[in-house]
Amino acid sequence: MAEAKGRAGAGRAAAVLVLVALAALIPLLGPSVALDGTGEAEAPGAGGIALLRTVLFAALCIPVGELFVNRLARSVPGAEIGPSGVPPSWSPFAATAGFVAALGLASVVATGNLVPDGLSDIDVGGLYASRDGKLALLEVNAFLVAGLCAMSRRPATQVWPLAAVIVAEALRAHPAPEHAPLTGSALTLVHLTCAALWAGGLLHALRILRLWHGRQGTEAGAALLGLYARVAAVLLAAITATGVGSSLRRMPPETVLEQLTATAYGRALLAKVLLAIAVAALALWARRRLRRAADPLTACAPARAEVVVLGLVVAVSGLLTALPVPIRW
Repeated sequence: MAEAKGRAGAGRAAAVLVLVALAALIPLLGPSVALDGTGEAEAPGAGGIALLRTVLFAALCIPVGELFVNRLARSVPGAEIGPSGVPPSWSPFAATAGFVAALGLASVVATGNLVPDGLSDIDVGGLYASRDGKLALLEVNAFLVAGLCAMSRRPATQVWPLAAVIVAEALRAHPAPEHAPLTGSALTLVHLTCAALWAGGLLHALRILRLWHGRQGTEAGAALLGLYARVAAVLLAAITATGVGSSLRRMPPETVLEQLTATAYGRALLAKVLLAIAVAALALWARRRLRRAADPLTACAPARAEVVVLGLVVAVSGLLTALPVPIRW
C-alpha cells in the first residue's frame, strides 16, 4: 500500500513538473509567436520579462488563495481547523519566488527597461528617481515582508504586503500619460484581486479536500467546495466586467475585432478569453456535479482541470504585460 502511494505521489509530482514546464513556454516563446506578421517590434528580453511577471502573478495567487480558503474552512460546521486540519502552507515558497521575480523585474527597470548584461549595468539608486522604479522596489520589499509574515505566528498579516503588491501592479499597468490612469488602475486592482482569489483559492481548496478525505467526511468537503463555488460566481462576474472594461480602454470598440487578430496584444488577449471561457465551463460543470451528483466530491475532477487551465491563464496574463499595447494615447 505504501509503495503504491509512493508511486502515485511520484506520478503526480512528475505531472506537475511537466505542466509547469509547458506553462513556462507560453511567456518564453509567446512574444515572438504573437508578434509574427504584425509589424510590431519585440522589446529586448520580452520572453524573460513575461516569465518573471508570470512567476510574480502565481506567487501572488498562492498566499491570497490560502488566506481566503482558510477563512472559508473555519466557517464549515463541524470541521476541525488547526495545524493538522489544513495542508502545509506554500506561502513562504511563493513569497520567495515572488521576491526573486520582483527583484529581476526591478533590475530591468534599473537599466532603463533593458535586460542588464551584468551587475555594473544596474543603477539601484536610479530606481528611486522614477515612478516605475519606486513601484518595482515596493513589490520587492512587499514580497520580502510577506514571506516573513507567512513564517510568523500570525501568517494572516501577510494580507497587507500582498495588498501592496496588487496596488503596485495596478499602478504600474497604467502610467500617468495614459488617459484616466486612475480608472484603469481601479479596474486592474479589482481584476487582479478577484483573479488571485479565484485561482489561488481553488488550488488551496482542492489541497484541503485531499487532506480532509477520510477525516472530516464527505459533508465537510462538499460544504467547503460549496462555499467556494458561491464566492467564485461573484468573482467570475467581477473578473469578466473588469476584463471587458480594461480591454475596451486598450482597444476602442470599433477596432476590437481587427486588433484581436492583427496585433500581438489582441492575439494574446483572444487566447486569454478562450481560456477563460474554458475555465467558466469547467466551473459550471463542477458546480453541477456538486449540486446533483450522488457523491458531491466528484466535482473535484473538473475542478482539477479548472486549476490547470487557470495556470495557463496566469501564464498568458504574464505574456500580455510584455507585449506592446495596441493603442496610442
